[in-house]
Amino acid sequence: MFPSTFPLRLRLNGIGYAVSIACLGAVPVAMAQTSDNQAELLSPLVVTGTALKVEAPIVETPRPASLVTRDELEERNVQSLDESFRYRAGVLSGQYGSDNDTDWFKVRGYDQSTYQDGLRIYRAGFYQWLPEPYGLEQVELLKGPASVLYGEAPPGGVINAISKRPTEDRQGEVVIEGGTNNHQRIGFDSSGPVNDSGEVRYRMVGLYQDAEGDIDDSENKRYYFAPSLEWDISDDTTLTLLGSFQKDDAVPYNGFKLPYGTIEDTPFGKVDPEVNYGEPDYDVNEREQTSLGYQFSHQLNDTWRFEQDLRYSKLDMLLRSTYIFFQSAPREGTRGLVYRDGDITSWTIDNRVVGKWFTDRTENTLLVGVDYQDLKNSGKEADPFPFGTVDLFDPQYGNYTPVAESDLTRRTIKKQQTGIYLQNQLRLDDQWIFLAGARYDTAETDNLAGGTKERADDNEVSLSGGIMYVMNNGVSPYISYTESFQPIVGTDTNGDLYKPREGKQLEAGIKYAPESIDGYLNTSVYQIEEKNSLVTDGAVQVQEGERNTNGFELEGVAYLTNDLQVTAAYTYSDSTTQNRAIGADEVRAALIPRHMASAWLDYAFSQAVPGLKVGAGARFVGETKDETYGYEVPSYTVFDVMASYDFAKNWRAQLNINNVADKEYVASCDYWCYYGEARRATASVSYHW
Repeated sequence: MFPSTFPLRLRLNGIGYAVSIACLGAVPVAMAQTSDNQAELLSPLVVTGTALKVEAPIVETPRPASLVTRDELEERNVQSLDESFRYRAGVLSGQYGSDNDTDWFKVRGYDQSTYQDGLRIYRAGFYQWLPEPYGLEQVELLKGPASVLYGEAPPGGVINAISKRPTEDRQGEVVIEGGTNNHQRIGFDSSGPVNDSGEVRYRMVGLYQDAEGDIDDSENKRYYFAPSLEWDISDDTTLTLLGSFQKDDAVPYNGFKLPYGTIEDTPFGKVDPEVNYGEPDYDVNEREQTSLGYQFSHQLNDTWRFEQDLRYSKLDMLLRSTYIFFQSAPREGTRGLVYRDGDITSWTIDNRVVGKWFTDRTENTLLVGVDYQDLKNSGKEADPFPFGTVDLFDPQYGNYTPVAESDLTRRTIKKQQTGIYLQNQLRLDDQWIFLAGARYDTAETDNLAGGTKERADDNEVSLSGGIMYVMNNGVSPYISYTESFQPIVGTDTNGDLYKPREGKQLEAGIKYAPESIDGYLNTSVYQIEEKNSLVTDGAVQVQEGERNTNGFELEGVAYLTNDLQVTAAYTYSDSTTQNRAIGADEVRAALIPRHMASAWLDYAFSQAVPGLKVGAGARFVGETKDETYGYEVPSYTVFDVMASYDFAKNWRAQLNINNVADKEYVASCDYWCYYGEARRATASVSYHW
């Protein structure tokens, strides 16, 4: 019998029934630096509207959100999406080590939905769409349940990756990079007007990257190209075309280790973090992902605006990944294999009408939208077990039988979802802000495999609301309530369809963005409840699970001087699970630490050494427990550093080192245990124009 964590980590991986979102909202005040290294405040920073699907400063929105800009992605040399929020509150990443198969987040102790350019990225089982950070302008996060605007979603929140867009000014760069693990990278980014009037603009972004992984004989080679075109059809109408192609050829990183030899002592010592329990000559992860879509906006009159986002995407994948399952002798482990060969195709469209009008005392913004999603995941699969044995401390490869065509089962998953949503934000006397929203979804999901069909039909209503008071001194207290739902495919022992997982959050907080300093400080307390979770009762799964999280977050960014910037975050999370089917008491949720903290400082030597900038950060993750299996993982702290220097004309050299001390640590355990990311050093030279 598989351990209870196996389906979550290896099989389900967030099967989605998503609806599209239009961009993550305006964010708290953020910082940037001008070319002469003087601090420039971007306040209030209004971005693409994820929090409310309309443009509004997040400091004036009763919802919690965070943003990582292009400047910060470059400064920390972010190589994968799940590195984006390492220095933000409420986000856990890296708990499975340096994985090249997917991006792993936990937001406020729960899974989250991932979007790109306002539309859902489908991640069904092992079919993982991976956004390339070099092609992103920024990454945005809306924390907590968000179904009122985005439909199906886990309670953790929504992450929205915003692609680079055409620019009005001609600009570009070429970057060459090398580093540890034989890391090699070359990228280019060119943008500007196509015609003299500037009404048509283009952008082309491309990248080649090749690197080995943290475990022996793992590697990933990537090709990426993303063209886009923007056309001002008239003063009131704009159309943006967005395309991308990405190809990955990899020997998958499989970080599964056993507690035996990681957090537990053995007569044979510790297991080396670089040990690979897979089959390097057989394991493969080949992925091609292609997307084409547009964003359209038309101002109907002084009050109303129509917006439409559409995208077609296709992901082709061949995955063979061998993993360790359990210890079968003092030095021996028994393995299993994950085999997937198929594709995902999807159409998503989101239509919105936004109206804004004013009276002497009020400002009212009304949003009405309809979205539709169609997804098909079809492929062949197998999960053979056992798949040979291996020496836990000195693996020798070749002890396995390859999967035959006759061993494969064809599976097809089809999903259609339609959502209708309504949201109104009322601003009274330029200080009170009232927010209310409702959404109705219909979702149909079919899962066909081996002649068996499972179905989920769900109709859900999601509600949200919030109140904020904006004071003249920059302090804005708020309270909000939000809901989420997530359909579950299958039937219970009585043949009845499972109910969707349901989440709700109650939050109170304070957002502080004074005019006297360049910075912001956000703090909040929240409670999230999830019900209808599947749990094990003997040999069957029943909907008698419940999960609760009580948390506190503190996050801030500020320039202490014109040259010194600090980013700091702290998270407290008391996350518990309960299996009512067997009368079990509440236990701590595995993987989720009670305490997390981080701080990043960077200093620009604008007077002493113009062009020189240095930065350093520390990330603390508290101890975690898996009380189901009795594992306890100690806390750890790792340090990151960077330095960049602008020299000659338009040239920059940069060095980044993550985990600078090369600290060896176990990041988490949930039946398996996972070593954290080893030291990674990268050096780059770039030319900008």
